[in-house]
Amino acid sequence: MSRAPSQRLAYNEPTKLDTLAAWLLALMWVLPLIYTVWTAFHAPEYAARFVWNAPLTLANFARAWEAAPFARYFLNTTLLVVMILAAQLVLSTLAAYAFARYEFRGRDIAFSLVLVQLTVMPDLLLVENYRTMASIGLIDSLFAIGLPYFASALAIFLLRQTFLGIPKELDEAARMEGASAMQTLWRVYVPLAKPIYVAFGLVSVSYHWNNFLWPLIVTNSVNARPLTVGLQVFSSVDQGIDWSIITAATLMTSAPLLIAFLLFQRQFVQSFMRAGIK
Repeated sequence: MSRAPSQRLAYNEPTKLDTLAAWLLALMWVLPLIYTVWTAFHAPEYAARFVWNAPLTLANFARAWEAAPFARYFLNTTLLVVMILAAQLVLSTLAAYAFARYEFRGRDIAFSLVLVQLTVMPDLLLVENYRTMASIGLIDSLFAIGLPYFASALAIFLLRQTFLGIPKELDEAARMEGASAMQTLWRVYVPLAKPIYVAFGLVSVSYHWNNFLWPLIVTNSVNARPLTVGLQVFSSVDQGIDWSIITAATLMTSAPLLIAFLLFQRQFVQSFMRAGIK
C-alpha cells in the first residue's frame, strides 16, 4: 500500500509550468542557431536585421572557404578525433578488463586514482602537459594535441562497470573452448559492451571536435591546427568582424556533427540510455 503513491508520482504528467520552462530553454538554445543560419545564408547587410524576402546566397561560404585552408583543417580534425578515439577505446578496454576481472596488488588504489581523474578539469593540466610535449619535441603536431587524452577515466569507469555485470560463467565457457584471455575479451566482453562504446564514442568525438584551448596552445602552424583554432582567422580586430563570413565558417565547422546527429539521433539516444549516461 505504501508504494502506490510513489508509483503514481513517478508517472505524473508534466505541469504547465514544466512545459513552459522546457519551451523557454529550447528557445534559448535554438535562437542563436537560427541567427547563425540566417546570417550565413544572407548578405552582410542583413546580418543585423531580419528581412523575410531577403535573397539567399552561398557567397559567404565561398569567401570563408577561400579565406582559410579549410580542407587542411577538416583533415587535421578528422585525423585527430579518430586517433584519440581509437587510442581511448583500446587502452580503456584493456584497463577496464583488468580492473573488472583480475586480482592484483593495489588494484583498488589504482582504480581510485582513475576516479580522482574524473574530478580534475583538463584545463588545470595545460601547463604541465605543454612542458611534457615540449620536452619530448612534439609541439605543433597532431600527436601533441591527442596524447594527453589517450587514457580516458570516463571510458575506463563505464567499461569496468559493464564488464562487472557480465557473468563469469561466460569466461569459463570461453576458456573451455580454448580461448585465451585476449580472445575472451574481444569476442565476449567487447560485443556485449557495444552500447557503451557507441555512447562514449559520441562524447569523445564531440568533445575533441570542439576542443579549442589546448590545440590553440600547443600548435603554431596550419599543418597541425584543427577547425576550432582555424576559425580565429575570421575574428581579426585589424580587419574588422564580418558576421556573415564568421557564421558561414562556424556552420561549416559544426555541420558534420549536426548532420550526424540528425541522421542517427535515435541510435544516439538509445546508446546513451543503455549506457546509463544521464
